[in-house]
Amino acid sequence: MASGAGMMGRRGLLQGAAAGSAMMALGGAAWAKGPDLKPFKAEIEKRHDEAVARLQNWIRQPSIAAENRGMEEGCKLTMEMLKDAGFQTATRMPTDGQPGIFATLDAGAPRTVGMYFMYDVKQVNPAEWISPPFDANLVDKPGFGKVIIGRGAVNQKGPEATFLAALHAIRGAGKKLPVNLVLVAEGEEEIASPHFPQVVRQPQVLQALSKCGQVWMPMAGQDPDGSVSINLGAKGVVELELVSSGAKWGRGPSNDLHSSYKAALDSPAWRLVQALTTLVSADGNDPVIDGWFEHVKPLTPRQKELIAQAVAAQDEKEVMKQMGVQHWVRDLPYLDAMERLASQPTVNIEGLVAGYTGVGGKTILPGRAVAKLDLRIVPDQTAADCIAKLKAHLAKRGFGDIEVNVSGGYDPTQTEESSSLIQSELAVYRRRGLKPLMNPRLAGSWPGYIFTGAPVSKPAGHFGLGHGSGAHAPNEYYVIESSNPKVEGIDGATLSYIEFLYALASAS
Repeated sequence: MASGAGMMGRRGLLQGAAAGSAMMALGGAAWAKGPDLKPFKAEIEKRHDEAVARLQNWIRQPSIAAENRGMEEGCKLTMEMLKDAGFQTATRMPTDGQPGIFATLDAGAPRTVGMYFMYDVKQVNPAEWISPPFDANLVDKPGFGKVIIGRGAVNQKGPEATFLAALHAIRGAGKKLPVNLVLVAEGEEEIASPHFPQVVRQPQVLQALSKCGQVWMPMAGQDPDGSVSINLGAKGVVELELVSSGAKWGRGPSNDLHSSYKAALDSPAWRLVQALTTLVSADGNDPVIDGWFEHVKPLTPRQKELIAQAVAAQDEKEVMKQMGVQHWVRDLPYLDAMERLASQPTVNIEGLVAGYTGVGGKTILPGRAVAKLDLRIVPDQTAADCIAKLKAHLAKRGFGDIEVNVSGGYDPTQTEESSSLIQSELAVYRRRGLKPLMNPRLAGSWPGYIFTGAPVSKPAGHFGLGHGSGAHAPNEYYVIESSNPKVEGIDGATLSYIEFLYALASAS
């Protein structure tokens, strides 16, 4: 979600290192040889155009929770797509916000796997796009091949539609799904999942998830060089806004006034700036909110080892080039910067607005100023504790009048390297001749805590081949027909999901 532009944001910069001695513990000779993929390959190829059209149709339905745009339509379309792919049930789950979805597919298999979908997407400014964001046009992209450009193309409708294509291919090949599926979806991931617990913690959903061995989310996990990473966790996030107003403060104007009055009146905008400077160190890089590091869990030796191996395996200059940056924070060495990326909680200003911001000048004294913040948090911090500490910090310094409006947030998540989920991912990637890399923790966030924490308490993470980028940014894309031999297009990604389901079915 709140995960930055491109795959770098959601996956984080840490690619991790080869998993070393953590080898597959899959039981069953069938997976040792691997499933017979020929009938699936043939069916996937036959259904290629159908799969692309399905994704295009999904992208063409805007579903933006932040704007309350197309959400009911997006929920309905997602449920229709799930049923069309073989789910016997797909139920709309009301919440205090946008609706969620609870779906089940009983294949009569011995094992059941949980899944997470999101059907909402980020906002857009169409003027910034080379192709209209909801047209889902196919475009030739140099170095990648034929791609779909559109909002949600890679985050997350592309990978999710590709997984649905895998279900169609299995059924079309006359095969039974090797696992049963329990799926929960939400329409508020891009606003920090404020009501997702209301979906997951329904008794019937908890009962269904209790039968699952793990929960996973489809993802286009390949970088342009073909490498893949496995995420062992993710930071949590809190999204909020701080509002300074003359009306609430009791000083300065209640409404915008001519700027000449500044000589005689206080400024709510400057008050907000002063409050913001109390939240971080002088260079803006370390949170200094009272008690902020009280529950921060240090990196383990194994996590530091993975980070060090990842740094050794990467081209730092190429990473910086892709990001468009020239220095790490405080000019730290790459290794130190990457350790901070995994371990450091953050206080980030994602937007700052006061007064007039249009063309030319407009000499006013604003009566209101707003800062939009996101707070990334790490184990063992919690969203609720961090919100309470922020409010107490501001009040202690005389800024109690500044409104703290929380729009969403959730705790960090972590999954064991030895879990059946992670080991199944390793098996599929290695069987394809890939050397999977291990990422100790995403710097970005997803609401995996709802699955790894009580009462569900299951391993949770991401899986998938294929490539895309531009999440949250203009010209978001997802590769359909790859011209890069190291990167799978939609057909190869579809096959990877089938392989993964068989791996999960055989996992020890």
